[in-house]
Amino acid sequence: MADAVAKGQTSAQSIPALLARNVARYGGYPAYREKEFGIWQSWTWAQAAEEIRSMALGFLSLGVERGDHIAIIGRNRPMHYWSMVAAQMCGAVPVPLYQDAAAEEMAYVMEHCGARFVVCGDQEQVDKIVEIEDRIHAIKHVMYTDKRGMRKYDHSRMNALEDVQDEGRAGHQRYEAELDKRIAELTYDSTCVMLYTSGTTGKPKGVVLSNRNIIETAKASSEFDHLNHNDEVLAYLPMAWVGDFIFSIGQAMWAGFTVNCPESPETMMTDLREIGPTYFFAPPRVFENQLTSVMIRMEDAGKLKKKLFDRYMKVAREVGPDILDGKPVSFGQRLSYALGNLFIYGPLKNTLGFSRIRVGYTAGEAIGPEIFSFYRSLGINLKQLYGQTEASVFITQQPDGEVRADTVGVPSPGVEVKIGENGEVYYRSPGTFVEYYKNAESTASTKDPEGWVATGDAGFFEEDTGHLRIIDRAKDVGKMADGRLFAPKYVENKLKFYPSILEAVVFGAGRDRCTAFINIDLTAVGNWAERNNISYASYQELAGHPRVYEMIREHVEEVNANIAEDPMLSGCQVHRFLILHKELDADDGEMTRTRKVRRNVIGEKFADLIGALYDGRDEIYTETEVTYEDGRKGSIKATLKIADAKVVSAKTMAEAAE
Repeated sequence: MADAVAKGQTSAQSIPALLARNVARYGGYPAYREKEFGIWQSWTWAQAAEEIRSMALGFLSLGVERGDHIAIIGRNRPMHYWSMVAAQMCGAVPVPLYQDAAAEEMAYVMEHCGARFVVCGDQEQVDKIVEIEDRIHAIKHVMYTDKRGMRKYDHSRMNALEDVQDEGRAGHQRYEAELDKRIAELTYDSTCVMLYTSGTTGKPKGVVLSNRNIIETAKASSEFDHLNHNDEVLAYLPMAWVGDFIFSIGQAMWAGFTVNCPESPETMMTDLREIGPTYFFAPPRVFENQLTSVMIRMEDAGKLKKKLFDRYMKVAREVGPDILDGKPVSFGQRLSYALGNLFIYGPLKNTLGFSRIRVGYTAGEAIGPEIFSFYRSLGINLKQLYGQTEASVFITQQPDGEVRADTVGVPSPGVEVKIGENGEVYYRSPGTFVEYYKNAESTASTKDPEGWVATGDAGFFEEDTGHLRIIDRAKDVGKMADGRLFAPKYVENKLKFYPSILEAVVFGAGRDRCTAFINIDLTAVGNWAERNNISYASYQELAGHPRVYEMIREHVEEVNANIAEDPMLSGCQVHRFLILHKELDADDGEMTRTRKVRRNVIGEKFADLIGALYDGRDEIYTETEVTYEDGRKGSIKATLKIADAKVVSAKTMAEAAE
């Protein structure tokens, strides 16, 4: 029987084939949920399959051909996930886009892939398509999920997605044979999805991923963490990001677990608590924001609550990770931790929505060790993975019992990893992408004839554990003027542990010392200002306040003292810093849509500020162009203060050691 099941699994050569397998195996179990008007709606695997098939039949009625690209733009909704699977059934290629992208960004992707059909979430996304469709002549038909505000639009080439489904149901006799034929044509080497990179260093590239890439990766990663049809996930990350696709489509189809879609981004935290996922993924930014929220609330708590929190969090830091990993801990420590779980950790996890998490992951950016340890000390099985769009996410993972804050684990099942002579990390695996769409030159420079892919990251394997450590982006790791190692991300992550620091950008390559830009967290610092009777009228005014500068200086100096303990990276201590007068923003090109810093853009845009950090000035006047939500341009003028921070010398460290 087991052999038959295994054989049935390996015979599924496409996502639609996995869907059919799940209907047969888990037909009555919930596959998708969505909260609408405060009520959770649920679809079983059998119901979801019927919805997807009617959508695919509707696509055929609109004239979708094999090889067509169908753009999907919107928030996480079952209808949007279904449209991706329906597109595959038709032999088409789904291309999810970032819903918060400006029309110009969408225009590049739509033109590059030649999308003929578009599925939009709501009126806002339709308006972006209407704005650019004169330049994107390939668009044949636009569909939308939410009908609100759509009555007065030209519907000659536009329909509600529900109506397309109804058309598919009505014409099923005409199209079913053709649909079955196209589904049968799908193989392991058929294109499953095309996902665009975040474009950290240039224009986004279209990463072509096959059924083999997605299914083999989903299979290996699901078995690694023992995922099954009883697991629950919350789908809230951008659908255009490879992580969401592998978790909400790949692994969901392989393991048969339930995908839950929140009502809106604003209700995400409430919906997270209601669902209580057992399998959870979030980039470091989400964990940082949640920790900031916790710390803010504890500052406002009564003295008794604050005292209990501080006391038991000290216990959690000391023994929590060991208890989670099954390491020996004394009876007294276990008792203290159990009391802490009763009074502090349990209620806190419930508030965060983490009570039922069996497996949690973070990736996308390096997470600060202190933030990572905080969650594990609560008893949350949070682990790190290392991955890329080009790898179908998984390159390395941390096995249970071998979780550490400073490594990203061992190679995932089926993945080979090696370190190049220059320290760059290379991998090859069944998940390795097929190609960059219409970009043979970049494909050849990234993936060699033997299938090895250059990650662009610098790292090394620890000899004693076999775990991979990522230092930084290879292009960002450099030398300072005196030859000491420069790794900006290492310092930035330590700075971002503090709730008051939202973002940090460190400079120092080829220089005699390091400096930094700081973005304050308006929520955290605003709350602190309120408690300290500090009035302010804007982000800019708060960022420039002398007491805010003093607080940030203390944080920087604490980080410097910590960095000084690492002989290899002690040269990365921050000597001078300034607090930026605006938040770094994806709309201004300073960050990617996945919140990764574009260092080259920032270096060029704020060259005057960087110069002032190094020429000894105490302040500098600057004007910065900004983009408003409606696309209009404006400028912000400010005089920024520049502050010095104490650094710890090697001599001081040696004296302290004695």
